[in-house]
Amino acid sequence: MLSRLDTHNHSTPNKLMFHLMCLFVFDGSHNQLKTLPVEVCLMKNLRSLTLRENLLESIPEELGRLENLSELDLSTNNLKDLPSSLGNLTCLQKLTLSQNKLSCLPGSLAQLKNVKMLDCSNNQLTDIPSSLSEMPVLEQLYLRHNKLCVFPKLTAPMLKELYVGNNQIEQLDSEHLACLTAISLLELRDNKIKSLPEQISALSSLTRLDLTNNDISTLPASLSLLPNIKVLLLEGNPMRGIRRDLLTKGTNELLKYLRGRIKEDPETADEGPTAMTLPSQAGVNVHNIKALRMLSYSEKQASDIPDELFDAAADQGVTTVNFSKNHLTQVPSRLVELQSSVSDLNLGFNRLTCCSVDICKLLQLMHLDLGNNQLSDLPPEMKNLTKLRSIALNYNRFKSFPEVLYQIMSLDTVLLSNNQVGGVDPSRLLKLVHLTTLDLSNNDLLNIPPELGLCTTLRCLSLEGNPFRTPRAAIVAKGTDALLEYLRSRIPS
Repeated sequence: MLSRLDTHNHSTPNKLMFHLMCLFVFDGSHNQLKTLPVEVCLMKNLRSLTLRENLLESIPEELGRLENLSELDLSTNNLKDLPSSLGNLTCLQKLTLSQNKLSCLPGSLAQLKNVKMLDCSNNQLTDIPSSLSEMPVLEQLYLRHNKLCVFPKLTAPMLKELYVGNNQIEQLDSEHLACLTAISLLELRDNKIKSLPEQISALSSLTRLDLTNNDISTLPASLSLLPNIKVLLLEGNPMRGIRRDLLTKGTNELLKYLRGRIKEDPETADEGPTAMTLPSQAGVNVHNIKALRMLSYSEKQASDIPDELFDAAADQGVTTVNFSKNHLTQVPSRLVELQSSVSDLNLGFNRLTCCSVDICKLLQLMHLDLGNNQLSDLPPEMKNLTKLRSIALNYNRFKSFPEVLYQIMSLDTVLLSNNQVGGVDPSRLLKLVHLTTLDLSNNDLLNIPPELGLCTTLRCLSLEGNPFRTPRAAIVAKGTDALLEYLRSRIPS
């Protein structure tokens, strides 16, 4: 059975109709299509439909018949509106509508209960319908380069990445931020935001906040209370009261400065009756272990982790481990006792010089933070971490892109800023089909291979602070989409 058809392959009409009825994948990109033939909507078996870079001005209502469709790409056309039948595509997981002329989105999007990624970048949207909050598994939302004046109010419970850069947003309301309970990446660059609400500290999962090129003059001290923030970008704001050299020293120094402005010590909060101290004086929070499945021993200046913590965590199904901000010189050997359950491991801000093979036995691991250590290599056995989605390696001593990362196909986020990386292989990066975020800022990249522009799954590519001459800083500052497009234009024909 034919599973894929590219419209650049020619066939007789009869053969083509037969093929259409059998297709799983249809790619009609890079043609001069002004209308979509209704026959395409007869492909009941179709799973993926790509119509990128055509001249489409409308989509027929018959599109709603493709009920098995899981991926739909209508980017780079001339669409001004979308059919309401789009809501019938209930199997859809990935919807790309970027680079069109859409001024509004249909309310029927609320019926798309399985969409995880929605890209509406580079359109003419002035408002985002509240119905997007009814998309229960939405994880990534791209609204860059539109005409939004108000930050969208979204209560999507699974939303992890929100990109609203290059709009006209002037204000962030605390009630809007409070809805983003799972957000880990928030891009607000190139807007007109003047201030941040104190309540931004409630975004406990936030790891990256991009506020580049706004109108922010002061920062709330509560920004330093974000427990997981790794990257805070503030260039291009008219800051008052914060020395410019402090802004160039990086996220850690800036957060230290902000913490110094907090009069109350947030660490003095009473942990309540569930905190039990064992004879070794190791504070074991039994409530966190049993109720939250979290094992935390952070900011203790400890050179090792007390056995009592691992004893208390035995058979409790712990999923999150936080041993950051200590003096660990090696990975605790007893971590392997948690291999059946732990999915999130934070060993950042320690003194690790090598990554133990024991980490590679944590086969349920999805998020790994090894940032701010002294690592220069990763063990090849790490390829066994087939569920790993994100890895933070910023502020280490890597001189090259870690070889094993090219082999972890599940990765969607790689943070490698502030190392000494001298090169990256785009042909191997292309195989990381889920990679959306790659941070290589502040490294030793002397040239950027044009083929990196072919990595079109990237939604956030950071290259600032490297010694390369091309692309120019002005191109890099325009954001990921423009940067990738520029790189593609430099590929020899």
